[in-house]
Amino acid sequence: MTKRRVVITGMGAITPIGHTLEEVWDSVENAKCAIDFIERINVDDLDVRIAAEVKGFDPLDYVDKKAAKRMDRTNQFAVAAAKKAMEDSGLNIEEMKPERVGIMVSSGIGGIETIETEHLKALKRSYNRMSPFFVPMIIGNLNAALIAIEIGAHGVCQDPVTACAGGNNAIGDAFRAIKDGYQDVVLCGGSEANITHLGMGGFISMKALNTSNNPKRASIPFDKEREGFVMGEGSALLVLEELEQAKARGAKIYGEIVGYGHTNDANHITAPNPEGKWAARAMEMAMEEAGINPSDIDYINAHGTSTPLNDKSETIAVKRAFGDEAYNVKMSSTKAMTGHLLGASGAIEAVITTLAINKGFVPPTINYQVPDEECDLDIVPNKGLKQDIHYAMSNALGFGGHNISIIFKEWKE
Repeated sequence: MTKRRVVITGMGAITPIGHTLEEVWDSVENAKCAIDFIERINVDDLDVRIAAEVKGFDPLDYVDKKAAKRMDRTNQFAVAAAKKAMEDSGLNIEEMKPERVGIMVSSGIGGIETIETEHLKALKRSYNRMSPFFVPMIIGNLNAALIAIEIGAHGVCQDPVTACAGGNNAIGDAFRAIKDGYQDVVLCGGSEANITHLGMGGFISMKALNTSNNPKRASIPFDKEREGFVMGEGSALLVLEELEQAKARGAKIYGEIVGYGHTNDANHITAPNPEGKWAARAMEMAMEEAGINPSDIDYINAHGTSTPLNDKSETIAVKRAFGDEAYNVKMSSTKAMTGHLLGASGAIEAVITTLAINKGFVPPTINYQVPDEECDLDIVPNKGLKQDIHYAMSNALGFGGHNISIIFKEWKE
């Protein structure tokens, strides 16, 4: 079977740095940090009191009141981002074969806010008095299912759960589904809403979060003083489409996806392989599929969580995959602005990477102050720069050892 080309024809985002593509890009270009003191929940009993919240979001702008009450916050984000992406794409599913339109949306945790609130309700009242929508509100696949219901997509519908690599997993699997001829369009990405007592407390107890409570020195990827990540929330969705169909309907094309690599460290439940061997192999596999060399990559959007182990091992992995070219490529972590959206992080980073290619601008790693000799690549500290980007790589690494790299290409006929 002839392999088909896969392009990006629509994007939508509900994120801490903006609810529109224009707002997101303005934040990136102007190095805005969305990390601040938490407002949605009482944090008196939490050691960590900062996060990157989605501010000003009203689900009623996207669904009616009845539907909103039957959705967890992660579902609301997903449906909103999906509607934005579909509107941006200009697709009319009624003019297509609906079984050729798929949905792939990752969530690392699912409806944790619903789990928390309904459990507290049950303890006070009775487990028999829990919401009848409890189960559908907490299971991760409902992000994809609700979007499918909303837009009438009857193709593949799934929720890749690979922790913080999930957003990239969804995009990569969507790319392959179209490339190999199984689908013509896939709406893909991730959604997450974990700024809750359970969500925050769980990561605090495993000492994964930064505890400084200083918004400007908390998410500091590749900085020697980094100590943990900052929780973020939100959703981002991309419309991937088979090239010839996109051209036939006159779609605008943001870029092309040309490579996907996926490996596992098989090493530890949370810690990455310290030698970066399998993360490097995922990068190599993505470049092999794209038919390019390390010297062709202009920019890497790093996983860059601001944890001591991740940033060190990812730096080692890039050096391993890129060789001498590792010191020539620009690499930044936009989590310094957005926080870490867990299963949605790869999705918002895919949107940012695609916009970076379109704008000819390399995003910065903001709030960087103290160089780390073990993270010595060009991380574009504090200020972005104008530069043509022909090929860009986006990395995502997840608990359980998941390593996923995707390669985006500037759109050309």
